[in-house]
Amino acid sequence: MTNPLHQALEARLGYQFSDSKLLKRALTHRSFGSPNNERLEFLGDSVLGAVIGHKLFEQFPTAAEGQLTRLRASLVKGDTLALIAQELDIGPCLIMGEGELKSGGRERESILADAVESLIGGVYLESGFEACTQVVLNWYAGRLQKLQLDKPLKDAKTQLQEMLQARGEVLPEYDIIQVDGQAHNQSITVSCMVPGIATPFQATARNRKQAEKQAAAQAIEAIRGNND
Repeated sequence: MTNPLHQALEARLGYQFSDSKLLKRALTHRSFGSPNNERLEFLGDSVLGAVIGHKLFEQFPTAAEGQLTRLRASLVKGDTLALIAQELDIGPCLIMGEGELKSGGRERESILADAVESLIGGVYLESGFEACTQVVLNWYAGRLQKLQLDKPLKDAKTQLQEMLQARGEVLPEYDIIQVDGQAHNQSITVSCMVPGIATPFQATARNRKQAEKQAAAQAIEAIRGNND
C-alpha cells in the first residue's frame, strides 16, 4: 500500500521511486535500526559534489579552481542542505527511533542535511547519474541562478543585512516571542522587524538561529515584492 506521506514527498521532490523500499531506506535514520540511510548518504554526498561541480564548471567557464571550490562548498554545506530539506518538507517523512523523535530529530539540521544526501543516493542508485542530475539541479535552480563568481551563497540573515545597508536603513531587529515545549524538544518563535514594514515577520523552528534565518527569508521576499 502506498504511503500518502511518501507519495506527497515524491511530488515535491520531482521524482517518483519505482522501488518504495529504496525511498523508505533513504528516509530511515540510524536510530530506527537497520537498514538505514547511512550508506545512501555516503553515496549521495559523492554524487552531489559531482553534480554541483559539473554545473559550476559549465556555468562559470572562466572561473579559477579556487573560485569554483568556494562556490561548491557554499552549495553542498550542511546549512544549505538543511534549508533544501525544509523547502521540500522532508522532516515529517523521516523514520527514526522514539528517543530521536522526542529530542526533535525531525527538525535537526544535521539529520535533515543527511536525508537530502541519502535521497540523492537513492535516486542515483535507481535511475543513474543523468536522471539524478536533473532532480538535483531542479532543487538548486534558484540558488544557482543567484550565484555570483566572487560571492558564494549567503544565508538569509546576511542577505537581509546587506540589503538594508545598501538602502541606508537600520539593521533588522530579532526577538524571541515564544518558546514552547520541554528543553529537549523546544519550538522557538522569533520575530524580525525591518524598517518600512509595520508588521514583524515571524518564524518557528527548533532553534533560534534557524528561526531567525526563516524570518529573514520572509522579510527579503516582502522587500523584493514591494520593489517590483
